[in-house]
Amino acid sequence: MPLFRIYRLKENASQQFRWTPHVAGATQVKRKDYEEGGQVEADNQYAAWSGLRESAYPLRVGDILEAEGGALAICKYVGFDGAQWIVPEVKTGLESAPLAAGPAPPPAG
Repeated sequence: MPLFRIYRLKENASQQFRWTPHVAGATQVKRKDYEEGGQVEADNQYAAWSGLRESAYPLRVGDILEAEGGALAICKYVGFDGAQWIVPEVKTGLESAPLAAGPAPPPAG
């Protein structure tokens, strides 16, 4: 039976997620807005949702299930949709450095 890793949406991000309009395609999510919430064995996302529904920690809107292969599914009001972690842009520190100037041009004349 497949094993799903659970990511719980933090409370402070939960209210914002609830009011975000539904978008087509994969939902972009920030890893910092989630905390790991254990694992669940189930045949699919809906079986996981159903199995956790009466538990002390049911899946809530905004929570994510990660399949063994790494595919993410986010719980929404209408079911599950695909999701993707937003990969933060890596800053090298050179972004603010001035551009290197070449040698001075020879004097005219």
